[in-house]
Amino acid sequence: MSKDTPRQSTSAAGDLHQSLTDRVQARVNDAGLAVDRRAGASRPKSRRSRSTKLEAPPAVAAATIEQTPEELREKQSLRRVFHDLGHSYRRYRRRTGEPVRPALRDAAYKFRQAPSLHSLVSVAAFLDELEILTW
Repeated sequence: MSKDTPRQSTSAAGDLHQSLTDRVQARVNDAGLAVDRRAGASRPKSRRSRSTKLEAPPAVAAATIEQTPEELREKQSLRRVFHDLGHSYRRYRRRTGEPVRPALRDAAYKFRQAPSLHSLVSVAAFLDELEILTW
């Protein structure tokens, strides 16, 4: 019996047209590695002392404590990619002089309310349409 092997594409077009979700997930994974490296650094990040007025409400503090390290890492990774996207968009706007698109602003608000891969992909979709994404 001959063994059937999966046929691989000879063109790189499949790589170029990788789904946006896959590209964002890869970026989040890279950000997760950076978060891990930072956590393993020999000198911890300095922290500002907070006055009692700026402390998080007990419900918010409790929700943060109840998260697993994996959930915290994922959230930090998502936020890092979100900030990178924001930086790229601000650079684009400075270069072109275009105002902020309301739909993109709404997508960014939704991400901030509930950070997830799905909401991050919504933000990235707008930037992909503008051909801002370089990854």
